[in-house]
Amino acid sequence: MMRSVRSALIALCISGGAGAAHAQDAAPRWSLAIHGGAGVIERASLTPEQDAAYRAALQRALDAGSAILGQGGQAMDAVQAAIQVMEDDPLFNAGRGAVFTAAGRNELDAAVMNGSDLTAGAVAGLTTTRHPIAAARAVMERSPHVMLIGAGADAFAASVGLEQVDPSYFFTERRWQGLVKALTEAGQPVPPRPIGAPPSGAPNLGAQAALPAPPLNEKKFGTVGAVALDAQGHLAAGTSTGGTTAKRLGRVGDVPVIGAGTYASNADGCAVSATGDGEYFIRATVARDICARIGSATAPDAAAQAEIDEARTLGGLGGVIVMTTAGAPVFAMSTSGMYRAAAASDTSARVAIYAVED
Repeated sequence: MMRSVRSALIALCISGGAGAAHAQDAAPRWSLAIHGGAGVIERASLTPEQDAAYRAALQRALDAGSAILGQGGQAMDAVQAAIQVMEDDPLFNAGRGAVFTAAGRNELDAAVMNGSDLTAGAVAGLTTTRHPIAAARAVMERSPHVMLIGAGADAFAASVGLEQVDPSYFFTERRWQGLVKALTEAGQPVPPRPIGAPPSGAPNLGAQAALPAPPLNEKKFGTVGAVALDAQGHLAAGTSTGGTTAKRLGRVGDVPVIGAGTYASNADGCAVSATGDGEYFIRATVARDICARIGSATAPDAAAQAEIDEARTLGGLGGVIVMTTAGAPVFAMSTSGMYRAAAASDTSARVAIYAVED
């Protein structure tokens, strides 16, 4: 029987279920889980073409991270690789394909954290750095800071050699039309079309030509993230987002707030990436609290569900992916779906979208 959307918990473990994974005598040599956002994603809201497109996109990201881990690479490298694939894919609300602010801009946030030493890096309000997740990692590894924002964050990213693009690079027609619809429904003025964007009505080019339209109610979700366990037993987490459609210029959600949308700790045996209503995930300190619960011997699935329920009590919906040192990923959500996938050294990859799948 399908569980209520209010407290849907999906243990999309690569061996077929959380119990099976925990019953193994030894943890997988490596394990990876990713998400592409949670929301009101129901079977009836996706055409077969849309369903297939999202699954293929998730598989590409999963393959990128798995290739690194399979060669003995570090968890952080795998997390970054998987997320960069999704940042480049217009299907997701991160990087190219990010939603627009009410002022008609794309403002991008990201964060990363190493479980081995609790180092972390975050950026917010980027407008010219192609891969925000790479900028977050650079803040962690190449600066004395944890978070940089706005023009200063873009300038720092450029100073360390990260690729810079014109802001129009992030433009996608479907996200622009989503902004127009949201502002029109709210009775707010629609800003001028961004400079450098293709003219209204012009044929889409490149990857956008075959891009399926998103579910009608996808405007708030689509954040991407990854959590990984590498062969050395280290955990890492990363998250990247464009935020929410028609957000106030300068708004920052939970993603770059360490402990809210992103957290990792080897000592607690936990790495988390979250997606959903950021204001509520910040108030509930979702990611850090999940790890604290697990570190205090709470079962990972129970820890994840407790935090998702707490955020819902405050008014926020969304989901989390959790990786443990046992290599068994847990996916928890309070929505009807979350784009997600998992793979490990000892089992086959699996991709899922809806809260309950066979």
